Amino acid sequence: MDMQPRFLAFPQGFWWGSAWSAEQAEGRGNTGKGRTQWDMSWDRDPHRFYHGVNTDITTDFFHRYRDDIQLMKQTGHNSFRLSISWARLFPQGDGEISPAAVAFYRDMLQEMNANGIKPFANLYHFDMPEAMMLKGGWENREVVAAYVNFCDACFREFGDLVFHWFTFNEPLGPVLGGYMEDFHYPNVIDFKRGVQVGFHTLLASALAIKAFKTHQLPGKIGIILNLSPTYPRSEHPADVQAAKYADLFYNRSFLDPAVKGTFPPELVDTLRRHDLMPQYTEQDLQDIRDNRVQILGLNYYEPRRVKARASAVNPDAPFMPDWYFDSYVMPGRKFNPHRGWEIYEKGIYDLCVDIRDNYGNIEAFISESGMGVANEERFIREGQVQDVYRIGFIQNHLAYLHQAIQEGCNIKGYHLWTFIDCWSWINAYKNRYGLVSLDLATQQRTVKKSGEFYKALSDENGFYFNGLYVDF
Repeated sequence: MDMQPRFLAFPQGFWWGSAWSAEQAEGRGNTGKGRTQWDMSWDRDPHRFYHGVNTDITTDFFHRYRDDIQLMKQTGHNSFRLSISWARLFPQGDGEISPAAVAFYRDMLQEMNANGIKPFANLYHFDMPEAMMLKGGWENREVVAAYVNFCDACFREFGDLVFHWFTFNEPLGPVLGGYMEDFHYPNVIDFKRGVQVGFHTLLASALAIKAFKTHQLPGKIGIILNLSPTYPRSEHPADVQAAKYADLFYNRSFLDPAVKGTFPPELVDTLRRHDLMPQYTEQDLQDIRDNRVQILGLNYYEPRRVKARASAVNPDAPFMPDWYFDSYVMPGRKFNPHRGWEIYEKGIYDLCVDIRDNYGNIEAFISESGMGVANEERFIREGQVQDVYRIGFIQNHLAYLHQAIQEGCNIKGYHLWTFIDCWSWINAYKNRYGLVSLDLATQQRTVKKSGEFYKALSDENGFYFNGLYVDF
């Protein structure tokens, strides 16, 4: 990449904004919101929650959305991705809709539109209603049907106010957390059940898209996937093969059915080989083929680096994808010690090029990108967090994103994670990601230095780039 100082201009109408979810930002409110899996997790394992902070209040967006939308304007937002809480709209997951919840969301979405901010509405962000979780969550076909009913209600009640819709955020997350890595409820280790969850999630997405089409709304509908470009340690065939398997399990497993309507044959063969195939019907496969996404959200945080396994697999251990590879730490990597992630800006370029070359250059946008930093009060000067590291992080990634767009990638926007410091799953407020800082005790909001940068970025639809910022 040419590192001469220059102004990087983005396409006209580029979406500048950020993202968060209902469970992480709204608080409980007063609409009679039903309990979710996070309440169930809190009841059973409160020790898992950092500093004992749950989702009762969080950023209290429910009560503060009018002021917060003004802060969105103040930080340069022309778009914003939120989620609609299934448990708020249907406290039991199905049955009667909550009129108070409908009124809240309509008022909030109208306020966003009135202030020139396009609402992007996501329909599921890790927040299964308790009543649905008690039925088995995404393992149960009844829950798929209830979810599609919820989506249909959202299209009906809010379709005139939403710019673009998304069926799921990071559908890989509940599989990883709930059935593989023990960080989301129900905290079981059973990859076959996880495969069923993944399949039903993709089916639910397709059926929601099918329902969306019947409403003839002006917006588009898609899905948001967390995708990490996969890099082998070397060009040795064993390392390359290891990277191929990691890519299949963690990227192509959701990307192919969502965009192409089909599953990668190598992945299906691997699941069959280990007796891990889900239950499904031919009609399910037809619905997935016929109802592909119209737009794709790309969440990019870190690369995935792998190498050939150095040791044999324990055949009595539960199957996991890493039976086929080992993780690899690249020497000299740039690293965020607070979140534990490698920072590799070129990955955002490689991801976009992959979508361009292998997925029909489908319309897409960066739906999450960001860095969490602990103890940001260390960087307060004259009452403001001087987060120059976040500004550098954004600039570095945008430079590679700009290059991807210049080379024909169909990327329409960039959404940062996140707007105001919000509650993170299990980690609560340990790491801060926002353009705006939050004092949890007082709920006071203060725009960070990065928020001022983001406003200028949006107003100018670009920025002067002076080379990679490296001091994290």
